[in-house]
Amino acid sequence: MIGQIAASIRRERERSGLSMAELARRAGIAKSTLSQLESGAGNPSVETLWALGVALNVPFSRLVDPPRPTVKVIRVGEGPVTHSERADYAATVLSSCPPNARRDIYRIEAQPGETRASDPHMPGTVEHVMIGNGRALVGPSAEPVELGPGDYISYPGDAPHVFRALAPDTLAVIVMEHI
Repeated sequence: MIGQIAASIRRERERSGLSMAELARRAGIAKSTLSQLESGAGNPSVETLWALGVALNVPFSRLVDPPRPTVKVIRVGEGPVTHSERADYAATVLSSCPPNARRDIYRIEAQPGETRASDPHMPGTVEHVMIGNGRALVGPSAEPVELGPGDYISYPGDAPHVFRALAPDTLAVIVMEHI
């Protein structure tokens, strides 16, 4: 639990763009105390966490029990679409970028056979996958979803997850979002 709180405090401080010194000042705690909390060495009181939440402008619960991303599937033809007036062009919003997020984008080429099982990534990681060609079984290890061309899924990347090609020459784009 202390490690989760430490990661939450650090994530929210970085998301807000505050230095350690500025957050400590706003929360009315010593910078050394904040440093210990972010490293997982401290044991924060309710009062300290409450003060940090107020200084970060986030609910207390986000520091002790951060929201976990949910699995979201968007099939071809679903989602909010915007059409161009000048071309045969349509854009579908799959996921808007949260403030201060960091993302890695990967093009995946896979063949049927062995399942690619991934261990959890750093806390707060969300993976977004869109299939370009072929078919694949993708998502949380316990409940992967079969996807085809144009299908999209997002799921927590900080939990065990899989990617398994079900058709030859399966192509996908994976976006890893580190929050």
